[in-house]
Amino acid sequence: MPMDKIMEQLSVDSAQRSDISDKTLADFGFLWRKCGGIRVLVCLALEENGFTNGFSTRLGGVSPFPANDLNLAGFDEDSEDNIFENRRRFLSVFEGEYELATAWQVHGDGVRVVKTQVEAANSNDKFDALISNLEKFLVGVKTADCVPVLLGDRKTQTFAAAHAGWRGTVQSIVRKSVEKMTETFGTDPKDLICAIGPAAGCESYEIGKDVIDAFAANFSTSGKYFTETREGHALIDLPLANKDQLIDAGVPEDNIFTAPFCTMTRTDLFFSYRLEKPLSGKTGRLMSVIGRK
Repeated sequence: MPMDKIMEQLSVDSAQRSDISDKTLADFGFLWRKCGGIRVLVCLALEENGFTNGFSTRLGGVSPFPANDLNLAGFDEDSEDNIFENRRRFLSVFEGEYELATAWQVHGDGVRVVKTQVEAANSNDKFDALISNLEKFLVGVKTADCVPVLLGDRKTQTFAAAHAGWRGTVQSIVRKSVEKMTETFGTDPKDLICAIGPAAGCESYEIGKDVIDAFAANFSTSGKYFTETREGHALIDLPLANKDQLIDAGVPEDNIFTAPFCTMTRTDLFFSYRLEKPLSGKTGRLMSVIGRK
């Protein structure tokens, strides 16, 4: 995105950023959960089926992004003290005591199965999705425009979190997560409840010919995800592409809930790598988590 467009996006009038009403949010299958200054987006259907879950915002933290932001990852751009304090505040929103299980994300298609506390404590393995059935643990993925997807199996109580940027989407990270749940824990895709969290939306996320070609090489219907903007460029709807992967994997469409927020147009609530990184050289990270209640 050209720099003048970036500046224009970041200076969106506050009136245009008015909050979605609680009723409208509920119509999409979500609600806000608040604790002090922390604000977390929760998928109702996942919660009702036994899963603690949440998509973080940037509100209520201690990080200078530019101030008082809830940055939950990125130790090369923020202090360890800030990140751990932010994580403590984030986890305080959820009832019960939970530990986090994360991974070193590489924009790939690796799916990690977490079966023990020792495995949960290891966050250095390179994966972009995590699956578990451990109690008192939340698996989490970190994003700042990429698509976070949470999955809960209401029969086996297995759960998963996937990080799907355009590379992960091209490599079918979400479909592979469903397949790994089936292979490892006996999940029937028809029993899955899935939530697609805040991400860069189809009205803002412009990509180039390399991405267009990569989608065309992997998906016969890739054209439906693009809106051409100029020669060799288009807006892409990554949330829809991941929703379609879930449906193709056997998840009923009625079991899939998509949050009505774009991280690029709501930088008052969410971090946006594409908008903030070019301006300040750094950006915070959101976290999307799920575990058994």
